[in-house]
Amino acid sequence: MNTVKRVLRPERLRQVPEQFSWLDQAFVQRHFIDHCGAREAALYLFLVTVADAQGLSYYSQSTLTARLHLTSEELAAARQQLIKLELIAYQAPLYQVLALPATAPRTPAPVPAQTQICPTSHGTARLSGLLDQMRHRRAQL
Repeated sequence: MNTVKRVLRPERLRQVPEQFSWLDQAFVQRHFIDHCGAREAALYLFLVTVADAQGLSYYSQSTLTARLHLTSEELAAARQQLIKLELIAYQAPLYQVLALPATAPRTPAPVPAQTQICPTSHGTARLSGLLDQMRHRRAQL
């Protein structure tokens, strides 16, 4: 059975915002996301969201660790993986989100260990926990 696409809430149809940001569908279609853990995906999403039209941003390490709920070591590891995948360039304090390479690396993506979701004081789950859980479930399919 084919699903017919239709707008579910026309009053909430997305508009192109005044500020510049995008997430290229090729991030998923070319399987770059398969090579990212939750921390890498969270950092990449944050950088894509805040970058200017040239892909540049300069959020400090302390701000990124606080906003993404990461330790300095976790941030450094996530940043290094994104550099290895050629998704970002980094020269303190500047980050540059790069145009996606034509293909993702051929090495198999690691299967992350199952992560418990840690609720915040507002009862919402942290992004990194949710992404870890989604990757684990996808790996089991």
